[in-house]
Amino acid sequence: MPPAPLSRSGKSRRTTDSPITYFIKKALETPGLVSFAAGLVDEGSLPVDEVRAAATEILSDPRAGQTALQYGSTHGMPELRRQVLDLVCGLDGVNPSDLNLTPNDVCITTGSQQLLYLLGEVMFDPGDIVISEAPSYFVYHSLLQSHGAEVLTVPMDEHGMDVDALDALLDRLRRSGDLPRVKVIYTVDYFQNPTGLTLSLERRKRLVEIAKRYSTAHRILILEDAAYRELKFSGPDLPSIKSFDPANEFVVYTSTFSKPCAPGLKTGYAILPPDVLAPILHLKGSHDFGSTNLSQHLLSRMMASGAYQAHAEKLRTVYRNKRDLMLSALESEFRDFPAARWTVPDGGFYVWFTLDGVDTGPNGPLVPAALEAGVLYVPGEFGHVPDANGHMPKNECRLCYGVATEPEITEGIRRLRKACAAVAAGKPKKEPVGV
Repeated sequence: MPPAPLSRSGKSRRTTDSPITYFIKKALETPGLVSFAAGLVDEGSLPVDEVRAAATEILSDPRAGQTALQYGSTHGMPELRRQVLDLVCGLDGVNPSDLNLTPNDVCITTGSQQLLYLLGEVMFDPGDIVISEAPSYFVYHSLLQSHGAEVLTVPMDEHGMDVDALDALLDRLRRSGDLPRVKVIYTVDYFQNPTGLTLSLERRKRLVEIAKRYSTAHRILILEDAAYRELKFSGPDLPSIKSFDPANEFVVYTSTFSKPCAPGLKTGYAILPPDVLAPILHLKGSHDFGSTNLSQHLLSRMMASGAYQAHAEKLRTVYRNKRDLMLSALESEFRDFPAARWTVPDGGFYVWFTLDGVDTGPNGPLVPAALEAGVLYVPGEFGHVPDANGHMPKNECRLCYGVATEPEITEGIRRLRKACAAVAAGKPKKEPVGV
């Protein structure tokens, strides 16, 4: 006789597998496949020597080694919190005191993903609203689904989130009586995942002004996801949205060491208003008693020696070269394909590729045609949520040049052009993937 069914929580039932799981699995299982799908880092540039040197220094000193191998605090290593604050304020060209910040306002997390989840636990009840740009980071959408939050979106253009559309949406929600449900405005404001676009300076200022103006009965937080900020290789140096929050009240700034250093260290950080930080630390203590202490000591040692900064500079060259190679390949392969256009990112990992009139979705013809040609991309519709009529764009792709080698980038774009030509010609294709 089978056991009685498991009685799961509502949150567990709302939590499903990420839509990208199929694509990662396919990339791992298919020899010779060029993957532009998973947003992974360049493997050849991982800082093996730098991490080894930091680890040797720490573990060669018995006292330092014992400290690094002991439990740390939930809040994070004090010295690393100070270094993080100096790093972010240095990028903004300000002193911490200019923004009413101290190292106590910094929290070290197990990757920035943990901060996204913990903030959701602090802020959201089922039915609450998060407003994001469209398209947006689809893994965050899955997290919001787990919390039972509703995602409303505003469009993007070449200057990032359309803040006029945001203002109009918040005004509609105010008039409908739904403004109290709005808890967070979410943006990936540097070299966005998935489009590669960056929020302009003027819109950064206005975003904070809008959040303040609609924070009447309750405060609406801006969640600034700056995961790719340190991978800038062209364009202006833009201050963070956080820098326009001088009282440290409205903006949660989060970033990670995964992109500019090494994802295996699994360490991120956030700078938060005090009344947001306190409940996050309470929950974090229940999660892990503190993020990995050894990783924090390694990163702190690398920052103190300058190895971290030197490696981030090296990565900017690596990814600039990869970006340029992908853009050159797209221009070469798609110059005679009028349906195709793409973004030109100033940093990060991603090019957003649009094909007018072509269904690029997981159940459209291009995914199987691309697989047959030996290349993989992320369907752009994963970055959208359906509108009131259940519609969303189905003619976009996210192309990640992070993990692909330079020869693979050129070959992968050639294969993608071959797949697009096959779809345009209406050639027989395999069945859609059905994810």
